[in-house]
This record gives sequence, structure tokens and C-alpha cells, in this order.
Amino acid sequence: MHIPARLRTQLAALSAAVLVLFTACNRHDDQCELDPNVAKVPVQVQVERLEKSFFQIQTPADAERFVREHGLFARQALQSQQYPAGMLSATLTRLASNTELRKLGQQADTTFRTEQLEQELKPMFQHIRYSFPDFRVPPVKTFVSGLSQDLFVNDSLIAISTDFFVGPEAVYRPNVPRYILRRYTPEHVLPTLALAISNKYNKKELTNQTMLGEMVQFGKSLYFAERMLPCTPDSLLMGYTDKEMAGVVFNEGKIWAHFVEKNLLYNTAPFTVQKYVGERPNIPEIDKTCPGRVGAWVGWQIVRKYMAEHPNVTLKQLMAERNAQRILSESRYRPKPRRAER
Repeated sequence: MHIPARLRTQLAALSAAVLVLFTACNRHDDQCELDPNVAKVPVQVQVERLEKSFFQIQTPADAERFVREHGLFARQALQSQQYPAGMLSATLTRLASNTELRKLGQQADTTFRTEQLEQELKPMFQHIRYSFPDFRVPPVKTFVSGLSQDLFVNDSLIAISTDFFVGPEAVYRPNVPRYILRRYTPEHVLPTLALAISNKYNKKELTNQTMLGEMVQFGKSLYFAERMLPCTPDSLLMGYTDKEMAGVVFNEGKIWAHFVEKNLLYNTAPFTVQKYVGERPNIPEIDKTCPGRVGAWVGWQIVRKYMAEHPNVTLKQLMAERNAQRILSESRYRPKPRRAER
């Protein structure tokens, strides 16, 4: 039976979307119930909300008191020591009295409930401590930054700017391109945080930076986030739309062929590497519909294949592995382009 070309294309896209949905549901449904061994890991999570005390600031004296009472947060997240005398207090006073920021702060307060945040953070931290027993949960604080910084993460503090993640209903949103803006929703808080925490453990080769090295480096971070948040869809971890995710899955072989045929894997030119793993709305060098950062997504698939081939390798060992070529070679990653429909 003859099927028109346009219909074949639509059917192919539909089948790809169904495949992505089935794969995501199947993978995550099997892993959403917390592993009993992970559930035993002792973790205490207490989120301190700083928004209320921040919006009580009316004078520079109030701001100075806020800085003293929240010294760790002020030193690290606000970098108080970088300000000339009196400037931080004046800045905080101006922000706290801003009517529009107060509206955004009210939306953030309604969107993010303390108990819910603590319940969502706890299993992620348990997963991290299960794989990395030396991990200690730092104090977690939320704040309204005036859309100046989304997260601050180090060993001694996690600060989440809730105003960044209110979502499409926010009275004000971060001043970033639309393809990045869609990653600032409540559902993206934990994936963004997990990716940030992965940097603590994700080792890399410091010399001879290649496209492959950057791809695998990002791939390890995404694999880390996947393991810490096993119920989270791939689209949220990547920050792709469902349509983009369906497209890259369906065209995985074509995308890989582009990297191989163009001799990109061992390219060391920073501009070229950035084109494929950095922030861009799309990558027309592959296809106008190919989303940005697809090199990171391919790196994720390489790491997944490597771990599937080496079931005895722990997450800690993976993150410590600096040799991207070894990961690629031992992964046996060889996706083939799909044959054209007839």
C-alpha cells in the first residue's frame, strides 16, 4: 500500500513520541519506589525560608541585622565581603521594598511549600549519600534574589532562589532566551540542583579537552542526576520539550553519524565544541529541528551504554573516571541511523 510521504513523516514522529513515552514510563515506574537500602540512609533535611525575614527589611539597619543573623548565607550566596561598606545593606533595602518583587515573592511563597520541598529533597539526598557516603547534607535555604542568581551550591550551603522557578504564571521571569526560560519551573528545581551537586564528584581530564571529553563530562552529570532522581523524566533532566526529546531519540543514529562523519569527536576548537554542547536554541549543522546541547545528550547515552555494559561499576567509580575515550570504547556505543520509510 502506498503511503504519502507527509503521512509517513507524521507517523514516524508519532511512533517516536510513543516510544519515548513508553520508555520513560517503563524505566521510571520500575524505579520510583525507593530502594529499601536507600530508604535506610539517615538524612535530615530542614529548609529555612529566608523570604519572610528578607521582606521585613525596611531600613539599612534592618538589612545589616539580616546579614548578621544569616552570616553563612550572606557570606557565600550574597558574597557580602565583596561589597563596599554599606552597599549590600542599601541593595537589600531597595530590593525588599520593591513592590513588584514583593508580588513575585508572594507567588514564590505560594508555589513552594516548605514541607513539600523537604519531602522532595530527602530521597534525592538519600540517593546521594547511598552512593557517596561522605556526602553531608548542607543547610538548605530559600530566598528571593530579584532574579539575580538561581542556585548557590557548595559543601556548606544550598541556596535556592524560588523567584526563578515560579514558572509561566510569574509576574516577572528571568531575562533569558525562551529555550532556557522553560527550564525555570517548579519541576526543574531538583534536576537543576542534582546537576549542580554532580560537579563535586564529576572528574575530568584537565588537558587536551576534546569534543568527546566534554560530551562524556556532561553525560556523567546527567547520569548522576538520573540516578539521584529516578522518577524524573529525561525531558526534565535535559530541559527539552517532549517533542525535542522524541526527535533526538528517533534520530540518535543520524546525530551520532554527524559527529563521526564530520570528525568532531576529537576536535579541540572551543568554538566548535561549544556549538554542540553549549546553550543554543538549535543546531542547524545537524538539522534545524535539532535542539541545543545535543552533544551532552549523546554523551549521556554513551555513559548509559557504558554502565549497562559494566554492571559492576559503581556510580562513584564512574564519576571518578577521567578517560572519556575509555568510556566510549568500552561502551560499544554504535547507534545506527534509521532506514527511510518506503
